[in-house]
Amino acid sequence: METHGRDTILISTQSTATRRRIILFPLPFQGHINPMLQLANILHNQGFDITIIHTEYNSPIHSNHPHFTFKSISDRFFELETKADAGVILQYLNRSCEDPFRDCLTGLLVEYGEGSVSCLITDAGFHFTQAVADSVKLPRMVLRTSSLGCVLAYVALPFSSESGYFNLTKEDSNYETSVPEFPLMKVKDIVKMTNNPESMGEFVSDMLHQMKASSGIIWNTFQELEEPALETISHDFSIPSFTLGPFHKYFPASSSSLIEQDRSVLSWLDNQAPKSVIYISFGSVALITESEFQEVAHGLANIGLPFLWVVRPGIVPGSQWLEALPEKFLESVGDGGRIVKWAPQQDVLAHPATGCFWTHCGWNSTLESICEGVPMVCSPCFVDQPVNARYVSDVWKIGVLLEDGFDRVGIERAIKRVMVEKEGEEIRERITSLKEKVNLSLEEGGSSHQSLKGLVDYILSF
Repeated sequence: METHGRDTILISTQSTATRRRIILFPLPFQGHINPMLQLANILHNQGFDITIIHTEYNSPIHSNHPHFTFKSISDRFFELETKADAGVILQYLNRSCEDPFRDCLTGLLVEYGEGSVSCLITDAGFHFTQAVADSVKLPRMVLRTSSLGCVLAYVALPFSSESGYFNLTKEDSNYETSVPEFPLMKVKDIVKMTNNPESMGEFVSDMLHQMKASSGIIWNTFQELEEPALETISHDFSIPSFTLGPFHKYFPASSSSLIEQDRSVLSWLDNQAPKSVIYISFGSVALITESEFQEVAHGLANIGLPFLWVVRPGIVPGSQWLEALPEKFLESVGDGGRIVKWAPQQDVLAHPATGCFWTHCGWNSTLESICEGVPMVCSPCFVDQPVNARYVSDVWKIGVLLEDGFDRVGIERAIKRVMVEKEGEEIRERITSLKEKVNLSLEEGGSSHQSLKGLVDYILSF
């Protein structure tokens, strides 16, 4: 057994002579690549050889993973309209990657020899791969990089213009009401999920159908966080499910970030008081308007608490970096505010100075915040993020949701609820309890530890 601090990594009993290979295929977006590479590392430490097939777009950095074999395929992503909706992009990739992926996989199976590859693990979003795997008689498991709750929402929600939800605006009387098909969500939440419900609906339907046709589902979550959802999933999806997350906790803080991190922020955090800093990051994909960006800046200035704000170049369409900031903003906040292009998020969240995380509620960010016991302020943008935000605020009660977008008054109010008021103390207690449950789940005999053992045995049975 190999240990890194408090995080334990199991080493497999597979002998070198009988090592089996797993081929993995991630969707080419940072929130999907990261957990797939983390899973690959976990399985490599269990004794499996690893091959990663990946698209040319957002190619992982091979030199960061010298123990893996990488194979690149054409994706024609450059032909896609850059402002396309998520459903359109995902369905496009499922078409454009099919032939190159089939050719690559077939060639690898010949190269490695009969019986040497245990299985294929693809992102659940690459639903076309089930038919390819079936054609070469290779078991396909899927990695679903969202929460279990998100999949329940996808099963229940009607993604179509005919539902009447997606055309509603703030002026409509139903905008604030719950959605009968999934009452946790309000109409205004699902309006955010997609601008193209038909395309999104087609993608979700294809993905869910091929998940059920797969040999099993791997989840980057842990049982204690989503037990009711896991029971429902196990009933609705009659294939094995493995909840062995959070994946990143199997290793010391590490990154497969496609964007260069500014690690100087850690020494800045060293000079701040415990739990005093607001950390703001809206992820690697989301865009916000210039007026929303300025409301964020005004909100932060008005609160007067120290902040670390990740402003990804291009997050405001048409701007290079900080041109849209209010006049003299940087001078007015002085050393009390730090703005960077990208930050080492796991290290920032683990830092004693970090008091809350204002996040887009991508699933990786949500899990990382839970793992470090950092309360959240939620500003979800699209796809699964509004679902995650509702679970954070209304089910687990470990954060607050900015219900009505980016408004400086609402921003100030939400952050004060978490950072200053008694409600924030109660939120911190709940998320600290979840942090402890994460650590227990990863210890020997814990739920994630047991799920990993079950997954390894299952793969070896193919």
